[in-house]
Amino acid sequence: MFDQGNGTQHFKVVSENTQDAQTIMLCVYQALSDKGYDPITQIVGYLISGDPTYITSYQNARSLICRIDRDELLEELVQFYISKNF
Repeated sequence: MFDQGNGTQHFKVVSENTQDAQTIMLCVYQALSDKGYDPITQIVGYLISGDPTYITSYQNARSLICRIDRDELLEELVQFYISKNF
């Protein structure tokens, strides 16, 4: 994080491997679906709270999603949304 002199803090999250995050999210989504959960609601709950119990342990999904930094994941999701809508 750095200060540009105007009081605004900026930070840059360095994504080591976008493909890994994408693969993990697809696996987590599928595991949640397989167990009968609403994957979007469960993933949003996890992203907002940081509580990994929103994610099932089925297919090792909870362990997988905990490998990704939540800030990195949110940044990638926002970038994807913006790229598809603007």
